[in-house]
Amino acid sequence: MDIFDAVASRYSCRAFLPTPVPEATVRDIVERAARAPSAGNLQPWRIYAIAGKRLEALRAQLRPRMAAELPRGEGGDYQIFMRPLAEPYSSRAFTVGELLYRSIDVPREDKPARYRQYARNYEFFGAPAALFLARDKSHGAAQWADIGGYLQTVALLARGHGLHTCPQQAWVSFHRTVRSFLDLPDHLMIYSGMALGYEDSQAPINGWRSPRAALDDFASFDGFES
Repeated sequence: MDIFDAVASRYSCRAFLPTPVPEATVRDIVERAARAPSAGNLQPWRIYAIAGKRLEALRAQLRPRMAAELPRGEGGDYQIFMRPLAEPYSSRAFTVGELLYRSIDVPREDKPARYRQYARNYEFFGAPAALFLARDKSHGAAQWADIGGYLQTVALLARGHGLHTCPQQAWVSFHRTVRSFLDLPDHLMIYSGMALGYEDSQAPINGWRSPRAALDDFASFDGFES
């Protein structure tokens, strides 16, 4: 798969097949992704990959807590969205939420059903493998951006192996549980989780794509020769 197809076909997959992903494949993705750029070549990412019984142990730990603790969970080490969201960001977030829940026939007023779907985050949407991306607490905005670049590189490399991903900052809401489970050292914090596996192409929730703004809405070009 060339890079253009990888970018075009990447999406946040929310239903995976149980087909295992070989450790060698995950190692290849994680290692190659380290070619992502970082300011001063700090390479500020720390990756924890889990699968099999280890992954199921985390799911089992959280599963009975969902009904009582969603949507807030344990709070978070950082705020994912600023509140209130200004435009056009608020409309974009609203639209993608509507598209997601419409795909599985869950109306806005059915809060219990929406929470049940949200709880699927903490099952990694059935993915057979998962990554946690951690960062050093002392690092600043540039290093946060660098880890985001690493995450995107992982997503594109996964497509090269015929896999799909779902980046999940939702895991920040259970940062204490994840910290304990992974035995994170004190200087690290969770930046994001990521589901990794083979997509269930028959699942309705995988049948839609989030829209993107028109080029002229976010970019300008000056001084180029035609």
